[in-house]
Amino acid sequence: MCALRVSLCVKLWRFSKHQLRMKIPQASVTSTRDCSQAGNDRNPLRWDLSPDEIRTMTDSLIARVKKVYDVVGSLPIESVSAGNTLEALANAKLDYASSRHVLDFPQFVCPNKEVRSASTEADKKLSEFDVEISMREDVFERLIALQKKFEDTPASEEKRLLDRLVRLGQRKGLHLSKEIQQEVKETSKLISELSIEFNRNLNEDNTFLVFSEHELGGLADSYLNGLERTAEGKYKVTLEYPHYYPLMKRCHNPETRRKMETAFHSRCKQANTLILEQLIQLRAKVADLLGYSSHANYVLEINMAKNARNVSDFIDAFYERLKPIGDKERKYILALKKRECLMKGYQFDGRINAWDLPYYMNQVEQCKFAVNKDKLIEYFPLEVVTEGMFSIYQELLGLTFQEVECAQVWHEDVKLYSARDAETEAEIGQFYLDLHPREGKYGHAACFGLLPGCRGPDGKRRLPVAAMVANFTKPRKGWPSLLQHHEVETYFHEFGHVMHELCSKTTFSEFSGTLVETDFVEVPSQMLENWVWEKEPLRRMSGHYKDGTPVPEDLLDKLIASRVANTGLMNLRQVVLSKVDQVLHSCPSADTAEVFAQHCQDILGVPATPGTNMTASFSHLAGGYDGQYYSYLWSEVYSMDIFFSRFKKEGIMNPKVGKEYRKVILEAGGSVDGMDMLRTFLGREPRQDAFFQCKGLITAPETKTL
Repeated sequence: MCALRVSLCVKLWRFSKHQLRMKIPQASVTSTRDCSQAGNDRNPLRWDLSPDEIRTMTDSLIARVKKVYDVVGSLPIESVSAGNTLEALANAKLDYASSRHVLDFPQFVCPNKEVRSASTEADKKLSEFDVEISMREDVFERLIALQKKFEDTPASEEKRLLDRLVRLGQRKGLHLSKEIQQEVKETSKLISELSIEFNRNLNEDNTFLVFSEHELGGLADSYLNGLERTAEGKYKVTLEYPHYYPLMKRCHNPETRRKMETAFHSRCKQANTLILEQLIQLRAKVADLLGYSSHANYVLEINMAKNARNVSDFIDAFYERLKPIGDKERKYILALKKRECLMKGYQFDGRINAWDLPYYMNQVEQCKFAVNKDKLIEYFPLEVVTEGMFSIYQELLGLTFQEVECAQVWHEDVKLYSARDAETEAEIGQFYLDLHPREGKYGHAACFGLLPGCRGPDGKRRLPVAAMVANFTKPRKGWPSLLQHHEVETYFHEFGHVMHELCSKTTFSEFSGTLVETDFVEVPSQMLENWVWEKEPLRRMSGHYKDGTPVPEDLLDKLIASRVANTGLMNLRQVVLSKVDQVLHSCPSADTAEVFAQHCQDILGVPATPGTNMTASFSHLAGGYDGQYYSYLWSEVYSMDIFFSRFKKEGIMNPKVGKEYRKVILEAGGSVDGMDMLRTFLGREPRQDAFFQCKGLITAPETKTL
């Protein structure tokens, strides 16, 4: 999904001799069990905090950071310097970033509900404190004074940080009247509180539906074997991704799909619709107080896109290219539906419903590209995929991964790994993998930065730590965890965010890892998705779960060819979400269900199911992507240019290009503008022809500079 913008020991499963033993071979990832060395100093994170400890540590952190701001805010204006002002604030920000996530991250992953609640409350308190320190007028005045002293100094990361802090102060209205500042502060605190509540509601949702075996017709044994049963022998199907998406794609029974789709897009509908519509009004209010025409224009000002007009032009141009393809795909799907209705005796209603779309898009892949999903999934056991993915990233970026044995983790399904530079053997960071669903856990896939990778007060680089959280099917009843190919793509994508966090080598925590422009943050991970559509990487990441045999060549060819399947409708769906987000954040208030339904019908040609509201579970709108969902499409333009211009041309496993990519794109974090990184790595201005070629939208090169 994303690098989550949070202020932001797995069991060794063994099967019978006829099945694959799931493991990470020593040749790829090494580990040495020595529990006496557990809890190394370079990763100080603790995951056994009680609710009381979380509350105490939260108060202590706030007091510690506030004290630094008080000192800086009381300095005589004429005596401000880089040391007593900028360096002092940078060190406080590093302390804050290094201490915060052990307090606010447990709300997303901890199995204990009381700890999750304490973590959520800590997040609310810290988010309120974020608003307080971001609106310290006394500190802002001293930064302005220091900036004047820096006017004639050459560009540096230090100067970039100073300019950023001043700009952020201006964007909080610290140059405006006290009355406006107070109103902005109070409203911003409420926005933070509501956003946290929105996501907590989703994380705590545990809705499930019950179906008979007949109602689940079309689903593979591997799926059914992973479901819990009721006392009557029926199947419990949750709304978690490993249950929902396979059912929507494979279940032959339209009524079952209708019930699931209705429930899925009704999650937290009542509470979160109210929250989201409040958020829209409050964001618009702050934007107006600060002199912006809309919240969208406010947030976009510091992105690559700069304003809502540029975003609108970009989305509209993309839509015009997609529209005729989408029309053709809808006609084909309607023909498939009509044929199936005749064959099975269903009434044909002459339209594509929301619960039809994923099912018939899957049928398109089978009919046009003959991709046998039931067969394909057997070649992607989770541990084989992990082994292959690790080997690719290690070879490409010049790294080695080693499992940290006896590490302190928040759940038995979690593993911790150390990453080292392959040449120097120096440790560059650590990462957690938390890959299976459970009650109360974050329901999507995301990377959480937990510790920044930057220079500490002692001049030494701090060890960055990140966590990848996903919801892949858990092994059970003699079945390994088997991944759909799209889940392999998700895994590869999110792990790209992890590498962005770990490879970061910035001076300041403010620029560490994925703290880049929001419409650039997906570029590195989207670029790396291309590896799951290439033969050599796919061979590395696959092997039949029973005997390790490779994916048959013809099935591999069909999979790769299917990349352009449903190009129109899949990308029109992204256009819908991008447009909905822009519309909601370009007006003072909105009926969110109505806006979504209108754009679904007008752009996708598929009506939203009556009584549902997809936006009530659209977590991006309360997770840092408000007014910025277009970033996924925007970033993809650059990611495709990088892949096809450098890696595809010079070798997808070329370590020279990989190490250059690590140095220019990943190590820089947010210390360099995204566009400047692109120009350096590409050796020219970015172009969009690779993006449209990959989507199958143009056949001949159309070179266009962005």
